[in-house]
Amino acid sequence: QVQLVESGGGLVQPGESLRLSCAASGSIFSMYRMGWYRQTPGKQRELVAIVTSGGSANYAASVKGRFTISRDNAKATVSLQMSSLKPEDAAVYYCHALHQVLKENYWGQGAQVTVSS
Repeated sequence: QVQLVESGGGLVQPGESLRLSCAASGSIFSMYRMGWYRQTPGKQRELVAIVTSGGSANYAASVKGRFTISRDNAKATVSLQMSSLKPEDAAVYYCHALHQVLKENYWGQGAQVTVSS
């Protein structure tokens, strides 16, 4: 079992930056691929970024060059630095953990990000 707790959501204006953090507990963090997904009302949850235990990252095309995912295996945290935010980035952002061998996956409770002038 893994517990994920997100923090850092909020309201920002277009063009501003915001950092989301996710603290994991309950299992061996380094065994999990970590990621961020987002969801808006009426739409499916979509991948934003993922990072493997070794630090390899991949991004959705819509956020590439603006968002950076990083992880600290010693602190069992994963972060998403979001820059040049656009109104279309507004969503509930979810932290996700996928065990790289057992394929068990877990979700955080979500963090609201609002981008509006």
